[in-house]
Amino acid sequence: MPNMGVAIVRQYERGVVFRLGRLRGIRKPGFHFMIPFSDRMWKVSLRTVTMPVPSQQVITQDNVSIGVAAVAYFRRVDAIKAIVEIENVAQAVGQIAQTTVRNIVGRSLLDQVLTDTQTLNLAIREILDSITQQWGVQVFLVELKDIELPTSMQRAMARQAEAEREKRAKIIAAEGEALSAGRLAEAADVIADHPIALQLRNLQILAEIAAEKNSTIVFPAQLLESARAVTRFVADQQHPAAADRETPLPPLEPPTGPRAVDSAPEPDSPPEIDTGE
Repeated sequence: MPNMGVAIVRQYERGVVFRLGRLRGIRKPGFHFMIPFSDRMWKVSLRTVTMPVPSQQVITQDNVSIGVAAVAYFRRVDAIKAIVEIENVAQAVGQIAQTTVRNIVGRSLLDQVLTDTQTLNLAIREILDSITQQWGVQVFLVELKDIELPTSMQRAMARQAEAEREKRAKIIAAEGEALSAGRLAEAADVIADHPIALQLRNLQILAEIAAEKNSTIVFPAQLLESARAVTRFVADQQHPAAADRETPLPPLEPPTGPRAVDSAPEPDSPPEIDTGE
């Protein structure tokens, strides 16, 4: 910092003042007078810093080589430590973040890296924060950003996902067939209790066939019999009394008395002729 006798500290900064090489204290935001050639001020930004962690090849616990990149967010919370304890805070945080990501991912299985990234992020952040506290730095967020899988592993996972989808589709189809079988069983019970329901269903099928406007329609004998049965059922429901009156008469039995005999005389036989022989 040039020795001009005055210094301005912005709202997001803190000024660390040294006089003749010795620490004099922290200056808050505002206008401050400095002793020329004696006082020096180092300004420390308290804003959050985004630190990209470059992609690196890591071998997981189940011996799969993957590429992992991350990003870390930190800020200086102690201006004096950030100046006195370490020379380059950003570089130090970046290096320790890279090694921590490699260690944590290397102790994890591939499935855990792909599905449980939140746990890994928390573990990496806790380790980083415990190390950087002595530098007056707080790491409050770490995220695994990019995970690159080998091409062979990508194909294997695609086949696994496809097999899983086929399994779910078969399960859904089997459940649908079971439900359909149950409905058919219920329908069979209803039809057994109400025979006219089957005849009505046959007529409904006949109406659906006629709605297709085909030039030729073949009527099975079962459909015609169903139509007659429904017609008789409707007529019986509309005129129950007439149906009771129009009961068929029993067939006449043959008479059991003496049989009449024809009294007409039989014709006489022709007379015999004597030939004298």
